[in-house]
Amino acid sequence: MRALCRVVAMGLLMGGLLLAPNAGMSEERLSSADRMWPQLLNEAHALGLPTKFLKAVPPGFVHFEFDDLHSYAAEYHLGEHRMVLNRALSFNGAGATLRPLGRLTHAEIETLYHELFHAYIDYLVTAAEASPEVALDPVLAFARVQQGCHYGVVLITPVVQRKGETEERFLTERESWEALNETWAVFVGWIVWNQLELTSRGARSIQKSGKSQDEWVSRLRSADREGILRGYYEPEDPGERAVARKRYLAPASRLSEQEAAVLMKNIIEFPPSLLARAKEVLSGLGQGVERYGQCG
Repeated sequence: MRALCRVVAMGLLMGGLLLAPNAGMSEERLSSADRMWPQLLNEAHALGLPTKFLKAVPPGFVHFEFDDLHSYAAEYHLGEHRMVLNRALSFNGAGATLRPLGRLTHAEIETLYHELFHAYIDYLVTAAEASPEVALDPVLAFARVQQGCHYGVVLITPVVQRKGETEERFLTERESWEALNETWAVFVGWIVWNQLELTSRGARSIQKSGKSQDEWVSRLRSADREGILRGYYEPEDPGERAVARKRYLAPASRLSEQEAAVLMKNIIEFPPSLLARAKEVLSGLGQGVERYGQCG
């Protein structure tokens, strides 16, 4: 229950994928992003955090901004490739550059990785649109398939606190893409947060067999059983959006075993042994609420 409350709170704080038109970026902002990205990669590597997917994104692609956000801790604007973070995450609160990762809390790093994953998917989409003759990136190709068969029709919880009460929704192309992206970003953030929580106590890396890995697998089993690895989307219909700014997926429409496997292998780079253990957990029957709308 404690983990559920933390994840729900995280969902309420995090910004979603905000659709916006392309906008010109000044040379000053571009150079700032060029400087911040390599620094971010170096600090993430030093902390033992995932960096493979970040290295695929060229410096300058993501434009960082800081603002006094109230509803969310962060926002990512598609099209503009613009990430807006709460000013509290900036160095000395000045809103000029990101605080060193070593001085961020685990929850703040979780939020940051949630948004960084959005940036990665945004880059894959942008690259595919710029060179349609090139074969789709495997992660993006898989995402497009899942968008239709797993997120085209979902169950939502109209009242977040009552996850047992659900309604079926047929999502538009934009809604289904956002629901997939948020679900995947929630999982990436969850992995990073749990890794930091376990290793901060001087325990062995979860990449190696031992107590830390066993506890991580146990946490994954609880998260799946409680149905917390799920995303949300902003309704496209103005009338529904006036009632609820975000619609949260029901536990039955949570992350699937296939999705988790792709993310753990291609994004987080888990060793085969841990990947096998995780897939066993997520494929287990009777763990909790059965999944809805799984792909064949």
